[in-house]
Amino acid sequence: MKYLKFTVLIIIYLMISLQPVEAQKYQGHGKGSVSEINLKKFAPPKVDSNQLKRIQSILDIRSPSSGIPAEDGKSLYYTWNVTGTTQVWKVPSPGSFPVQMTAGQDVTYLLSITPDSKRLILVRDEAGQEHPGLYWQSTQGGRLNEIFKKENVKMYYEFTSDDSEYIYFTTNEKDEKSLALYKFHLPTKKIETVFDKPGKWYVADYKNTGELLLVKMTGNISREYYLYHQKTKEFKALFGQNEKESYKARFTTNANELIVKTNKFGEFHRLYLWNDGKFKSITPEWQYDISSFSIDRKRQRIVYSVNQQGYTTITALNAKTLKELTLPSFKSASHVYYGSMSRNARYMSISVAYPDRPGNRYIYDWQTNKLTEWTKVSLPEEELVNYPADSLEYYTTRDGVKIPMFVTRPIQCKNKLCPVIVTFHGGPESQSRPRFDARKLLFLEKGYVLVYPNVRGSYGYGKSWLNADNGPKRLDVITDIEDCAIFIKKNWQVLGQSPKLAIKGGSYGGYSTLVGMSLFAGAYDVGVASVGMSSLITFLENTAPYRRSLRIAEYGDPIKDRVALEQLSPITHIQKVKDPLLILHGANDPRVPAGESIQMYEELSTKQVKVDLILYPDEGHGIRKRHNRALNYAYMLKFFDEHLQGK
Repeated sequence: MKYLKFTVLIIIYLMISLQPVEAQKYQGHGKGSVSEINLKKFAPPKVDSNQLKRIQSILDIRSPSSGIPAEDGKSLYYTWNVTGTTQVWKVPSPGSFPVQMTAGQDVTYLLSITPDSKRLILVRDEAGQEHPGLYWQSTQGGRLNEIFKKENVKMYYEFTSDDSEYIYFTTNEKDEKSLALYKFHLPTKKIETVFDKPGKWYVADYKNTGELLLVKMTGNISREYYLYHQKTKEFKALFGQNEKESYKARFTTNANELIVKTNKFGEFHRLYLWNDGKFKSITPEWQYDISSFSIDRKRQRIVYSVNQQGYTTITALNAKTLKELTLPSFKSASHVYYGSMSRNARYMSISVAYPDRPGNRYIYDWQTNKLTEWTKVSLPEEELVNYPADSLEYYTTRDGVKIPMFVTRPIQCKNKLCPVIVTFHGGPESQSRPRFDARKLLFLEKGYVLVYPNVRGSYGYGKSWLNADNGPKRLDVITDIEDCAIFIKKNWQVLGQSPKLAIKGGSYGGYSTLVGMSLFAGAYDVGVASVGMSSLITFLENTAPYRRSLRIAEYGDPIKDRVALEQLSPITHIQKVKDPLLILHGANDPRVPAGESIQMYEELSTKQVKVDLILYPDEGHGIRKRHNRALNYAYMLKFFDEHLQGK
């Protein structure tokens, strides 16, 4: 009997010890969710100024956004982070010296120019909290004038009425789980409610007659479309109801017609004309996605972009005849993007990205067919003679699927074994794409081969690929993370020796990094995780309420899918972690709470594992401020050098 009791105790002990580790029960997100003790304990350590010199010089290589052209085509407004923080700038004429319109340490973005050309509509966020304020500023400069700003309230700008009197925006002020529509009257500064049915709403388009094309977000990519008349309050369902399909739509010149981008009828997104419930395709059935489209305010031209295996081209159509229009060509460009169109439909901004040098910004005049370069590339103290372009390659998974990946190899690693850094993108409905990125130089110069996979669940490879990781299905494809490491170690050997391997990423890429270091421990030699989820359950419980239902549609329900979510959570496999891990996070993050990183660190710090955690007290979901970005790269480089090259 004595031995029986002892045996039972041993069995109970083993059962308990083999159970998944329960995630620490932190609470909350964003500003104030991290204790002062932890902010002090995990504060960014000082870095010698000599170590930052090269990083700072690389951060000086920057390109502005595509910008918004003025109605007369005589000036261009855009956002640029040349000061270290993204601010708004104005170029008075092509190639002229830019004029800084906004300033300070808080990120400021340009959203629109009012139809009368008198005001810029701007948004400003404080310390990465993602509760931005909406402002207007004279196109001649001057102070910012508040339209809407409230503590802990989410806000999105929608549009400005054609008479320049009303600014429309959505907020979750009344219900933190919903987004209602409001309008601000510029002359009187009064705000009134336009539409406040429950749900997360935004405006896809509008007419001067008062009709609004409203969209209800029902999932991570699924949308429902409705027609709402502001005067009569008539509310009519159009399409997407009780579906899980992706749609984007705009009005055309015809009364009851819409142009729609959707992949409902096939694997890839195409453009359709919708009328009275019927869809008619107007673009070919390609084996790649139309990633976006726009139509000018006068409904004269449709411009759309095509994603071809990660490379981007644009096409224009006459909105009435649907005949293709001539656009400028850019030799050797990796990506050509259309930007904003002037309201008079004459001017369109275009931005171009190249594989081996910074991109540039142009304005295209539809009337004269003239393309004008507006900004000059700045390469302070750099020549970029040997900057290697990305190559599109593939690795094969255990179930025989070919995964696309972009690879950047330093010239010095052509016939030499070099360590490899694999970076997984965020999203997860995103895509790694080839382009020049000056920050890559920091790693290439040190002899690191850079790999950017687009695992199943990434955008740009069809609907089945995109949805392959939804909910519990993620269990079937999460092995793509480990299979990348297996492939590289086997196929990139030099003289029988496999390269050392690192994994890194931010947001979902940070989660992928934690998965690679825990569930697939040993696959990678070192990891750097930024703003990543350590537990999908505590993440879904604590992320901002306005995001929760959308994220549940992607990851799974915390109750119904709890078993799968536990198995997919890195903290469940904490006992397996054995290799060095650096964790980075912004304390004000409202999307992935900093508690996700803190609980992972606390569990690992009790074990014989090298783990470091750094919290930025003035950042959110990502590192935005220049000084912090320089520190962030210094920490990563030091960590990789130490654990991949023994420096």
